[in-house]
Amino acid sequence: MARIPSAALAAGGLVGGYGVARWTRKRQLGGAVLAVAGATAAQQWRQQAGGTAAGALTAAYVAAFAGSHPLARKVGAWPAVFGVAGAMALASWAVADRRG
Repeated sequence: MARIPSAALAAGGLVGGYGVARWTRKRQLGGAVLAVAGATAAQQWRQQAGGTAAGALTAAYVAAFAGSHPLARKVGAWPAVFGVAGAMALASWAVADRRG
């Protein structure tokens, strides 16, 4: 079975989590999507790049989620989410996916 790149999982978790929360009006569901995608990506980061890199990327994932909120006040919700998702995908690819 083909593995989904961790960059896609991380970006998809951020975009998907926001989309689910917005469209269902249930923040908990969006948080669940965010958490499951993040945990799955973290497993791949650990396998591909080691524990230290996985910890750093997990911290970046949480920071991207948190940072999207103040950014959204300046540029709008969707642009903020896509911006942090793109940055997270790039970081994930650079640290883990390009190695594998």
